[in-house]
Amino acid sequence: MAHIITDACIACGACQPECPVGCISEGDIYVIDQDQCIDCGACAAVCPTGAAQPEA
Repeated sequence: MAHIITDACIACGACQPECPVGCISEGDIYVIDQDQCIDCGACAAVCPTGAAQPEA
């Protein structure tokens, strides 16, 4: 199961350098490529708003 970034994202960029597979890209908010995500949770651990979450 991959992680997602919700609308709570403030586009701070904290998550992007933490991703070991480089699947987070910047847009209006950050986006996780679901096909590349390895579900490690590194992004969720550093997200100040809790926007990076496991996909439900």
